[in-house]
Amino acid sequence: MSRKEHITAIPIVRALAMIGVISVHSTSQATVDMVDSSWYYLYNFFNIFFKYGTPTFILLSSFVLFYNYGGRDKLEPAVLGKFYRNRLLYVIIPYIVASIGYFLMQHMMYYRTRGFEDSIYSFFTKLLTGSAYTHLYFVFISIQFYILFPLMLKLFRSKTILAWSIPLGLLLQWGFVLWNKYDLQIVNKGSFSLSYVSYYFLGAYVGLNFEKIRPWLTSLGQKGNPLRFRIGSLALWGAWLLFAMLHVQVWFWSRSTNEWTNSLVYEMLWNFHTLTSAIVLMQLAFFLERKLPDWLRKALMQLGDLSFGIYLLHPVFLALYRKYAWFGGGSLAYMLFIAGGYAVAIGLSWLVVYAAFRFIPFAWIGFGAVPRSFKAKRAPQKKPGSVTPGTSA
Repeated sequence: MSRKEHITAIPIVRALAMIGVISVHSTSQATVDMVDSSWYYLYNFFNIFFKYGTPTFILLSSFVLFYNYGGRDKLEPAVLGKFYRNRLLYVIIPYIVASIGYFLMQHMMYYRTRGFEDSIYSFFTKLLTGSAYTHLYFVFISIQFYILFPLMLKLFRSKTILAWSIPLGLLLQWGFVLWNKYDLQIVNKGSFSLSYVSYYFLGAYVGLNFEKIRPWLTSLGQKGNPLRFRIGSLALWGAWLLFAMLHVQVWFWSRSTNEWTNSLVYEMLWNFHTLTSAIVLMQLAFFLERKLPDWLRKALMQLGDLSFGIYLLHPVFLALYRKYAWFGGGSLAYMLFIAGGYAVAIGLSWLVVYAAFRFIPFAWIGFGAVPRSFKAKRAPQKKPGSVTPGTSA
């Protein structure tokens, strides 16, 4: 089977998702500290509106795998072996390294008096639940998805299941949500892939039907679009904006008044806001790829290429930045402090991960697979007239 065409807009989607992740993390402290501030709506907005980040990464993981492997009649043992070898090297090992690093950081900051046996027990408990630090659940559920992927690929060979994959994903996810709320009551349910089935199934649907859906996904800002494309985009963006603003408003009301409603309301708004966001970002990425100045497009693509490493690393810089707070009081000073945290988290993480891939041979141990763009820089020059085969997403 020939390799699939490389979708060059995917790094831009990842970059937009990374911007969302760091927006949420950098404003989390402000949503607690500044409830009485006149700027609180703004802090809450950035904290809730940008919650699309991690769900978009989840959907993209599914999309890329189903796009790349969906055309195969079966996963041959050699292909399956390579698939799991790559996940071990470039996902599981960085996850273990990150878990060790964050556990030690927290131990030095908060738990220095804890005994050795208790520390070892705590570490392995956190490692096996994706909770060594607040953001590592994403990598942990990704590992669960990779384990289940061959079974899911076989499942989606059924045209009926593929056709109904979006409602099926919602049904399975909400079945788990309700089961957990009224029976299981697992506190860290976000560490279980069942909490994100709708994203995996939507990603599978788009990945397996990409050639059919692509004309619509790339239609934003194009002239002469069919009426059905315009109606579809209007419906998508309208639904996305509605759910996003409702999500923001409900959380603002709850946080500012300390009055809370049924947890299913927050869950529903988060689900539909972030699920529509992922497709909106895909449309937006194709648009930006065409319209942005070359330097800005390349910068976004590099941010996307480095996003896994930045995702793993950025909380280190954010935690250190917050430990040495420099603001002396006042709303404006605090706002600058929060903005500074965002800039430090994304800027230093970007710089460190970039330098690691450029100059450290085994950087993949900490930051995942070497991005395609960095491999190209290291590769020998091809002879004139040579042909480069198609590459995967």
